[in-house]
Amino acid sequence: MESTVSLKQRRAVIIGAAAIGNYEKLGSVLQPDTDFYIYCDGGLLHQRKLEECCGRTLPPNLVVGDFDSYQLPEGFSSSDFPCQVIQLPREKDDTDTWFAVKEALRRGFTDFLLLGVVGQRLDHSLGNLSILLYLHQQGVKAQLLDDFSQMEIVGSSPAFVTVDFSYFSLLNISGLAQEVTIKNAQYPLDKAEISCTYQYAISNQVLPGQVAEITVGQGCLLLVKVW
Repeated sequence: MESTVSLKQRRAVIIGAAAIGNYEKLGSVLQPDTDFYIYCDGGLLHQRKLEECCGRTLPPNLVVGDFDSYQLPEGFSSSDFPCQVIQLPREKDDTDTWFAVKEALRRGFTDFLLLGVVGQRLDHSLGNLSILLYLHQQGVKAQLLDDFSQMEIVGSSPAFVTVDFSYFSLLNISGLAQEVTIKNAQYPLDKAEISCTYQYAISNQVLPGQVAEITVGQGCLLLVKVW
């Protein structure tokens, strides 16, 4: 049954076709009662294993794609799915994942979780990381998870890292980040500068019993929290 929670209160979970190994970890963060599931093409291949880890069904609320990685049955009709299907042309500017993000924004979502969008294809992985920048610029909340880490963009609003994570890193993937401050960590920073050409804020650790706090006065950084 469709949740009665408004779209602006729900989280858009966008599931791509990149390889997933740690289904248990990724499945543990899902909220089947309120999440809105958008499967992108071959992302449908992850549905069953994610459901096994959740112990709940995770039916698609929307399916998008050009279906070059998920084989549609012969004589396919959109009525074969219990939800809306947006079939895209194969020759297009937006990847399936980018289209899904823009469509979710158009529908009013302000909270995003991306799964299965970082993997063996470096070009797709880097392109999908830029989605976090795009959503940050739109002023909405967004996280990207892979088998090893949780990623988000941090700017002037504080971001926090708990001791549940083994390490965390800050990477500059756009412009120049200034006034970077890290508190309660093994390697603190005080109004430092991090450029795209010198990535030195790697493999930091939260001090025992503390919560690390990160802010960026100007620009933004990719925060990678490693489990």
